[in-house]
Amino acid sequence: MSSKKFDLETKINAVMAYERNEGSWATIAAQINASKYTVRDWWHIYQSMGVDGLCHDSRHNKWNEDIKLMAVKDYLSGTYSLYDVCKKYKIYSKSLLNRWIEVYNSHINSDSREKRQKLMTKGRKVTLEEKNEIVLFCIANNKDYYAAMDKYKVSYQQIYSWVKKYEAKGLDGLIDRRGKAKPENELTELDKLRIENRKLAAKNAELELENRIIKKLQEVERRRY
Repeated sequence: MSSKKFDLETKINAVMAYERNEGSWATIAAQINASKYTVRDWWHIYQSMGVDGLCHDSRHNKWNEDIKLMAVKDYLSGTYSLYDVCKKYKIYSKSLLNRWIEVYNSHINSDSREKRQKLMTKGRKVTLEEKNEIVLFCIANNKDYYAAMDKYKVSYQQIYSWVKKYEAKGLDGLIDRRGKAKPENELTELDKLRIENRKLAAKNAELELENRIIKKLQEVERRRY
């Protein structure tokens, strides 16, 4: 991409030319000796933030760490495209969002492919409370089954099945009907208290995970400047 500096008027004229269908990004860029990707980025910034967005140097923009995490999770949810997320959170560049996603994924998915392959088929027996904790963790992390596999050492098939049952019937869906487990309405106060404690532990684990990811994102930003 070109390192040449462009004034605000040039940026606006290029964006307006594209808006009026006077040329492609490449042809407009050639007229001002710029990269087509530069013009493309100007247009996306204009679509998200208007003329004000073109006034700022994106290299000096700072994003709140919580915003970074929400942006990444929105994209990974499958509901939004890269462009949609950039527009929603006023992120100047899809490449910047991609860097945040790479940091997130590299931290969540740090184990080797071979280790994961073993976890895909090798499950283990768990208690009702453990099932509940695993399901809550998985749902809280946008149904990241691999992260739950890595953390709790259970199989993909187990987690997938538990999440589906939980979404259909709640805690009662996690009860193994082949055994002697009591239905939810027959749980003792101690049973319920243990489950609530597991919920709190799962939430704390989620917060701890998010804090580690935020630290990684901060490191990337520091290296960027």
